[in-house]
Amino acid sequence: MITPFAWAITLIGLSLFLALDFFIAYKDRHKPTTLKKATSWVFIYIALAISFGTYLGVWATEQARTEFFAGWITEYSLSFDNLFIFILILARLKVAKEREELVLLIGIVSSLFLRGVFIAAGSAIVNRFEWIFFLFGLFLIYTAIQLFRESEEDEWKEGRALTFLRRRGASVFLLALTAISLTNVLFAFDSIPAIFGLTKNPYVIVTANIFALMGLRQLYFIIGGLMSRLIYLTEGLSLILAFIGVKLIFEAMISTHHTHFLGVKVPVISLGVSLGFIIGTLALTAVISLIKSKDGSDALPNHEKAGE
Repeated sequence: MITPFAWAITLIGLSLFLALDFFIAYKDRHKPTTLKKATSWVFIYIALAISFGTYLGVWATEQARTEFFAGWITEYSLSFDNLFIFILILARLKVAKEREELVLLIGIVSSLFLRGVFIAAGSAIVNRFEWIFFLFGLFLIYTAIQLFRESEEDEWKEGRALTFLRRRGASVFLLALTAISLTNVLFAFDSIPAIFGLTKNPYVIVTANIFALMGLRQLYFIIGGLMSRLIYLTEGLSLILAFIGVKLIFEAMISTHHTHFLGVKVPVISLGVSLGFIIGTLALTAVISLIKSKDGSDALPNHEKAGE
């Protein structure tokens, strides 16, 4: 059980760290972000997340530590894929390099707020209605299928809201902010059910989501070339979402006392198995992608477009 004091210290510490990062971003909003600076911040945030997760097992529980790493890796992977959409949005709207920093800054703040709302609502629903995991599971499986189908297509197109604003003479900056904010809403619908499939601990859910978003802005500036190599990332993420969706359905069946289906006992998928599947899928996806993309003759239309 996480004490109110632990909650307060954690949130204050993370808020101060994020405030420092955002202050630097705002101060340098008119300067292009260098690769060296972006890389340094990404390594700092990853080291901070690993340190937090490691010591979480010391003052909390071993299960909390495992849940944090499973949740953080999953959310970070989803955020990594979502950055590809950000690249497309900013490239297609032709946002000035000097303005990208501020657009991403405001977009990530809005994402933090939206995920906070979704987590609070999700926790309230989960605690009251156990059968909701059936819906969460089916939604994740549906999302996984859609991700797999769309992996060879453009993943972002200007919607009606942007068309309306453009006709009203909105600036490129406002169009980019609107596009990223609307996209963040869709991302939250995917990420929140996914992490609820790995842990029901609100503390772990909140911290895993915050750490997954920390460094996302800087990662944007070093991801362009890497995304053109991780050509099967979306397929890997679709497998992870489908796996978590099935896990949620199994848990919902067991919690509602439906322990057998067609005469077969519903399996209990442990957190260790989940973490292993997530890491294994991401590692295999990365290896296959890098091997495949080594051949310069392979066409990478989607990812090349991100750099246009």
